Amino acid sequence: MVVNPTRVRGGLDRLRQRCERAAAEYGWAPPRMLATSAGDAGSAAALTAVEDGAQLVICVGGDGTVRACAQALAGTSVPLAIVPAGSANLTARALGVPAGLDAALATAFGGRDARIDLATADGIVFTAMAGIGLDAAVVGATPDAARRLAGWPAYAGAAVGQLLRRPATFSLRLDGGEPLIRRARAITVGNSGALPGGFPILPDARVDDGVLDVLILAPSGLAGWLQVGLRVAVHSRAADRQLERRRAREIEICADEELPRQIDGEVITSGRSLTVAIRPGALLVRVPA
Repeated sequence: MVVNPTRVRGGLDRLRQRCERAAAEYGWAPPRMLATSAGDAGSAAALTAVEDGAQLVICVGGDGTVRACAQALAGTSVPLAIVPAGSANLTARALGVPAGLDAALATAFGGRDARIDLATADGIVFTAMAGIGLDAAVVGATPDAARRLAGWPAYAGAAVGQLLRRPATFSLRLDGGEPLIRRARAITVGNSGALPGGFPILPDARVDDGVLDVLILAPSGLAGWLQVGLRVAVHSRAADRQLERRRAREIEICADEELPRQIDGEVITSGRSLTVAIRPGALLVRVPA
């Protein structure tokens, strides 16, 4: 088990006891518990587990911890199971992993294996979403303490102050094609399709379809935001210049100014570009039987 201790409610001893009980029920030996740290979000711990002969790695944490474990396990035959304990849990939602601890552990020890895609953004592996512009600004404006206490509503609170952020001019190249020029507030690339809270911003995105879904978000003023919000709420696939969706295996994004960037809900260095590519079937995961 690779555990982010800052995300565990009720203490590590309680988690260990319930995990050992679930392991015994499904015929597994008690797992070894490895904690993440300020210097390791989970990659080193997961790699250590694989080198020590682990047959299964269970990640207890949020999307950042899942991403770090996935990076270590990519291309191996060791499955990754998820016990969702973050503020958004986008990858767990996309895989149908239950939110409750005991149900998630039952999936880890008694579920089935499935292969899903990974993606890279400027060489960094991710499982759910990466973006440049408004979405990254919202992530950066959301205090970590608020995420831990309130969960996904913390992002909604931070978004209010970012909605009228000035748009930028983007050049977007899909699979090496001709550049698309768009004036937009954000471009988000999704391996999965739901925002924190389960809102399906990319309703056709699937973690195992071998392609990435692209969202070009360009609402005009408050009225535009209301229209976009309504479409998302009713799962509409309608598209126009305010909410445009595309699909590709490789996406090259360039902006006319330096903008915030995020990968799986973690802010990375601001920049003017982001290159995203798919890695089909790169990760073995546990999903409900």
